[in-house]
Amino acid sequence: MAKTRRAEDGPLGGAVISQQIAARLLEELRDGRFACEERLPAEVELAAGLGVSRTVVRDALAELEREGYVERVRGIGTVINRQVVAVRGRLDQKFEYNAMIRAMGRAPHADHVSIERIFADEALAGRLGMEAGQPVLMVKKRVLADRQPVIWSVDYLPAALFPSPLADRLDFSRPVFDLLEESAGVSVASTVARVCAVLGDPAARRMLSIQPHEALLLLEEVSYTKLAKPVMYSLSYYTAFFHFALLRKKF
Repeated sequence: MAKTRRAEDGPLGGAVISQQIAARLLEELRDGRFACEERLPAEVELAAGLGVSRTVVRDALAELEREGYVERVRGIGTVINRQVVAVRGRLDQKFEYNAMIRAMGRAPHADHVSIERIFADEALAGRLGMEAGQPVLMVKKRVLADRQPVIWSVDYLPAALFPSPLADRLDFSRPVFDLLEESAGVSVASTVARVCAVLGDPAARRMLSIQPHEALLLLEEVSYTKLAKPVMYSLSYYTAFFHFALLRKKF
């Protein structure tokens, strides 16, 4: 009799479930049943407690190990790295700033939202993998944590992703990753970011109420789909409200 194949064991289903389990375990490491533990239980015990296969648990633990939250040591087990678990704002991970603001106990929202249709010059076209002269949506907005301005954001998106009637109806104060997925059917899989300290232009400094002696942290990013197609070029100016960390692992 053929063995019944569970959906979670398939390559796509397994990957999706293992990512969900990894996220759930991270929550448990931070604020749940493993918040005070030095090690995680054995894979077979975790699998039984989570109601998934041992393969899914193994994949989830591998994901957590890649991110530095745990280390699997032969003869000892899965050791929790408490210092890494405690870090919230990591530049080496894909992050969404609204979630970061909520994690800091503040309510995020956006104002001064503007959408302008421009035509890509050679530099912008090169970043977006398109020909010069093609239309691009330039979306500007200020992000606040409660009432405190914390980010000035400028996103450039190929206009072809959002046909004119659709673009006019969209709420661009929402996270742009959500709009790409929900309205354009595009999922961002990776982002290449360049980071530097800048003064920023006078308009951005006014929007963020920056003092003369303060600098801004600029994240200049190009976001890609799983097919390595660029779909967004972004300039995000962060104030000192944020404290970022970068995990460097020796492989």
